[in-house]
Amino acid sequence: GLVDEIGLVIPPLLIIVGLLGIVVPVLPGLLLILGGVLLWAALEGGTTAWLIFAASLLVAVIGWVLQYTLPGKRMRDRGVSNSTLVIAVMVGIVGFFVVPVVGAIIGFVLAIFVVEYLRSKDTALAWERTKHALVAVLHSMGIELAAGLTIAALFVGGLVAT
Repeated sequence: GLVDEIGLVIPPLLIIVGLLGIVVPVLPGLLLILGGVLLWAALEGGTTAWLIFAASLLVAVIGWVLQYTLPGKRMRDRGVSNSTLVIAVMVGIVGFFVVPVVGAIIGFVLAIFVVEYLRSKDTALAWERTKHALVAVLHSMGIELAAGLTIAALFVGGLVAT
């Protein structure tokens, strides 16, 4: 029936779009992936499906915690302040709307460089801190992608098991 067809198409689609959303930071990647697994568990029913969702939720929470603690700590250790990051994120959001997709990255990087230059009046130091921030952003995306792929693997395991 229709519910079976929805259950066959929508959850994997949400997972795929979520994985793409991690790599191209436009969509809430892990949230979409988790939503796909939740929809599947609700439609599939049964203990196995709900255990797969619970494990997926745990992986997502661990991913979110690591994603927001490790890179931020690394940047602070390298001298990039929280206020710099807040400004960079705000400029990145504006940049996203000015120049779709790549504007967010350009705005984020440019804002870090400008704020760090204004703080230090040292081009080399500002560039060094900007590079540390970029590496931290890539680490954050890597952590989220690893969590997303783990959840996708759990989902596939759940499909095989049910």
